[in-house]
Formats: sequence, structure tokens, C-alpha cells
Amino acid sequence: MARRKLEDRNIRKLSKRTNGSYAVTLPVEVIRELKWRDKQKLVVRRSGKKIIVEDWE
Repeated sequence: MARRKLEDRNIRKLSKRTNGSYAVTLPVEVIRELKWRDKQKLVVRRSGKKIIVEDWE
């Protein structure tokens, strides 16, 4: 599989899981910068046409 160009690096696909939910793969660089871990609780909310994902308090 070919690597994406630098300007296309943040383009991701939405995929449907077998249990009926949806998933988006986030860039590993972003996860490392935010210091998120596996199974960490996150808050997902909608703001207009945007989805905001942030750390759970």
C-alpha cells in the first residue's frame, strides 16, 4: 500500500463495524501528542456539523 502525500495525511475513511457501530482511525501522531491511552474514556459531542472528541474528566 502506498503512503499518502503529506497534504492528504489527515484524510480518513469512515468504516462500519460488524456490531453496527462506526469507526474512524486517528493518526498515531495526534494520539501521542494528546497522550491518550488504550481503553481511555472519551467524550464525543456534536457541535453543528462537527464532531468533537475530548478527554473524559
